[in-house]
Amino acid sequence: MNQHIHKIRVWDLPTRLFHWALVAAVIGLAITGTVGGNAMVWHFRFGYSVLTLLLFRIVWGLVGGRWSRFGAFIYSPASVINYLKGKGKLEHGVGHSPIGAGSVFAMLGFLLAQVGTGLLSDDEIAFAGPLTRFVSNATVGLATNYHTNIGKWIVLALVLLHVVAIVVYLRRKHNLVGAMLHGDKELVTAVPASRDDTASRLLALGVLLVCAAGVYWISSQAAPAF
Repeated sequence: MNQHIHKIRVWDLPTRLFHWALVAAVIGLAITGTVGGNAMVWHFRFGYSVLTLLLFRIVWGLVGGRWSRFGAFIYSPASVINYLKGKGKLEHGVGHSPIGAGSVFAMLGFLLAQVGTGLLSDDEIAFAGPLTRFVSNATVGLATNYHTNIGKWIVLALVLLHVVAIVVYLRRKHNLVGAMLHGDKELVTAVPASRDDTASRLLALGVLLVCAAGVYWISSQAAPAF
């Protein structure tokens, strides 16, 4: 007997746009940070873009589509252990699995740490974060060391693990990239879909604009040049 396949909207448009914009911005950060020199102007711009996107995702994790909300992929230790034992539940295959959820939270956390320390970093040549004048030299030194020598490698390692996971799932006939492009997954059991209508998209735009305004204000706190 053939199983009926349900096409479910899992990833709403704001979540998908966030994901691909973050990919582009992180790539831009990595390239400009490596090149240095005048490219640092763009490094800061990409950094502000990443911070805007991260703030948006935090808010969207509270008010976004059903499967984009943090509540949909915060799992107990027992759930993680059972998933690793092959005893996963239905919802583990809809949005983020317990392992995928850990990857998401790690990525968000370390990216926040990276851009946060960037705001406090100073290359002692020509570029300094906008918040350096509000903290001590010792704090600036610690932030700069983490940002340039530690944090970036952690982020790059997480990105690499993310890519490897995508390839592994693809070999298992789970196209994670496709779902993040068009938003839908084909499931054998009907589950609630994520809201993805005009009203929710306008809400997302409003949230993004507020986050962008906040980041613009942060960027404006840099000491005036003389």
